[in-house]
This record gives sequence, structure tokens and C-alpha cells, in this order.
Amino acid sequence: MCARLTPKERLRPISGFPEWLPEIRAIELQWIDSLRRVFESYGYCSIEPRSVEPVEVLLKQGDTDKEIYAISRLQEEEDTAPEPAYGLHYDMTVPMARYVAANMNELVFPFKRYQIQKAWRGERPQEGRFREFLQCDVDVVDTREIPLHFDAEMPVIMQEAIEAIGAGPVVTGLNNRKVLEGFYSGLGIDDTASALRIIDKRDKIGDGGVASQLRAELELGDATIEQMLALAAIRGTDPAVIDRVRDLAITTPLLEQGLEELDFVLRELQRFPQGTFVADFSIARGLAYYTGTVYETRFADYPDFPTICGGGRYDNLVGDLVNRRVPGIGISIGLTRILAKLVREGRISPGRRGPTDILVVHTRGAPYALVSRTARTLRARGWRVEQYHEDRRLNAQLRYASQKDIPWIWFPPDRQDGEHQVKHSQTRHQEPADPETWVPREEAAS
Repeated sequence: MCARLTPKERLRPISGFPEWLPEIRAIELQWIDSLRRVFESYGYCSIEPRSVEPVEVLLKQGDTDKEIYAISRLQEEEDTAPEPAYGLHYDMTVPMARYVAANMNELVFPFKRYQIQKAWRGERPQEGRFREFLQCDVDVVDTREIPLHFDAEMPVIMQEAIEAIGAGPVVTGLNNRKVLEGFYSGLGIDDTASALRIIDKRDKIGDGGVASQLRAELELGDATIEQMLALAAIRGTDPAVIDRVRDLAITTPLLEQGLEELDFVLRELQRFPQGTFVADFSIARGLAYYTGTVYETRFADYPDFPTICGGGRYDNLVGDLVNRRVPGIGISIGLTRILAKLVREGRISPGRRGPTDILVVHTRGAPYALVSRTARTLRARGWRVEQYHEDRRLNAQLRYASQKDIPWIWFPPDRQDGEHQVKHSQTRHQEPADPETWVPREEAAS
């Protein structure tokens, strides 16, 4: 039996599950439209996979089992067999991989998709971290090797998307997992996966915390840890930063391959203003499926705020589901995280409380059929129109229009052959108008 809640408890917010008022939701929808235009301008198509996946599939993303929300029925029939274990998806990449694997014969490769969808994580809510959030992903997967040009295109798409919604300025850090894995193996570290997981915590626990965990979990010596932290400290905005890694005098074929790939991407991004893209060798990306280029984007004005975009190259995530090589690369934009931060900082001014352009009031004595026909006529011409459905006092109707910031008030006549009037809420200018032909003065002038 479920515990009974008080009336107040039923209405209180649930931590980590944001709900926007209409004026903020309107901005979120505008952002979604802007993002879609950017993604589609590069030829990416939209998909929306199911929200629920087998837990076994979700666990392919790494050590995330504590943050996956499981799905079960509140009451199970005693005589039915237990259902397979399902969970809500944790991110967009793993569901996309399963979707591609399930539709291999129907998709055109390289398959370029974007996905704007809710995700769920059972983590502790705090600023920038939610249990339910809207995420926007762009990925390309192929049955052949994916050219490095896509490694350079992904951060460009992300940059254009951020600019389209006016959320900048941002700084994007780039690295390559081959650099880290090759460097660590050159130091004699066997468990490079654990080393990557620990170094990825550097921005949260600092060098001291990273060093302590490396000693405790991997039993590494001080000299090895010093080299790892020296690599993590290297940052630079041009390809010359590659030489600073080579100066550490660790050499392996995997490390050299990663440096060459990163050098290519950095050179392709040189056309952007300096500081937009930065090579940052502390970036590891905690999820286990990344194998090459990785990205992390932060607000330039709020550097301590969590990452707002991230992603990278993965070679085995899709292929593991179909027993063939299907590499991919993608980037994710945390739309809810960005919106919540900018609202909190006062950088977003809420717009009108509804989309309505015109309120057709119920003029006293006007036939209801005339009021309704007027609204239909204006709506058919492309206006967003509300019809006030009650013959209330005019002040009450005008107050409703004011509360919703409706710009135009339409006054039908009190008889079929009478004269319509329209009034602008801000200027208070009122004039005769015909619902079949009316356009605002500023539109008529243009």
C-alpha cells in the first residue's frame, strides 16, 4: 500500500523534476524550433525512440546502474510471470544505438539523426542537475569508418545551435580518449578504464582528490600520478599544444594516433575566434563507450557550472548489439540545464503568457454566432485567436487580455451588419476593421 499524502504534499514540487510556467515553456519551444532548424540545415533527420529500454541495454553505457530508474507495475497479478527488467533511458545515445541496430536494413548510412527528448537520471538534484530533463542530441553512425571531418563538424553544429538560442558565450574543450589511454598504457597502467573514470572527476575533487583515488584504487606511485596530472594540466587553443604533450616523453602508437586526430580537429576549428575551442587534456568523459574525440562545453561566464554540452566518438556501442562494426560520433546539448541556469541568472526575459494575437471579446448584445464567426474568420487568415465565450462585463474581458499580454482586442458589433472595431492594447489606438481584410497598421505600411 502507498502512504497517503496530505493535500499540501500532493501539490508540492518534486525535487529534480522541473515544471515551467507557460511563458518559460514558450521560450523552450522557441529554442526547440531553432535547434531543429540548425540540425536540419546539416541534413540530420529527427527520430524519437521509446523512453523505456531493457536494463541490460542501458547498462552498456557504463557504471550507471545506481542512476537508472526501473519500470515496474504498481500491482502485479499473482499468476503472471515477472516481466523483463526495463528502465527509463539515461541519455539519448544508448537508445539511438539500439534503434539503429533494430532498423539496420531500413536506414540509409551514414545515418545522421537528431533527437530532442526527455531523459531520466536518479541522481541527487542540485543546480544544473535534474532527474528529468530535456536533451538534444546529434549523431552520425555508419557501417564504414566515419571520416575525421565529422569530428570537426560536431562542435561546429553545437556552436551554431548555442548561438541560435542565444545561450552563449561558451567554451568547448576537446580531447581524444586515445591520447589518454595511450599515455596511461605508456606509464604502465593496465586498468586504463578506471584511470579514465577517476581523472574525469578532476573538476569536482581537484588534483588532490584524484591523486588519492589513484593511489587507493589502482595503487599507483607518485611519479606515475605526477605524469598523469601533468598531462591533465595541459590546455591550448591551437595545434601547437600537441607538442606540449609530446614533451612529456611518453610514446605509444595509440597516443600518437590520438594526437594526430586531435591535431586535425583543432586545425579545422581555427576559423573560430580564439578561445572558442580549447584542447583540454583533463577531459575524459566518464561514460565507457567513448573511444576517440571527446567534447565538453561550458558557459564562458559561469566556468564552475556543470558541462552544458558533451559527446564524442564511439566505435562499438551500436556494433555490440548487431555483432558488426558500426562506429558513431555525436554531441549532446543539455537544454533543461541551459534554460534553468539562464532563467536563474535573469538572462531570459519571459515573454507573453500565451501565444494569442487577438482576443475577440463578447460585446454586450452581440449574437454568439457572430462572435464565433469573427474568431473563425481571423483564425483562418493565420492569426492566433481566442474567443471569449461568456457575455461578461467588458472590464473582466479586458483584464483577461491584459493578464495574458494579448496585443489586439477585437470588438464585434451588436448586430450582423454592424461595424467591427479593433484596439491595440499598448497604444490604445482603436479603429474600424473588417475581419476579412484587416492587417495591423505596421504590416500595412510595410
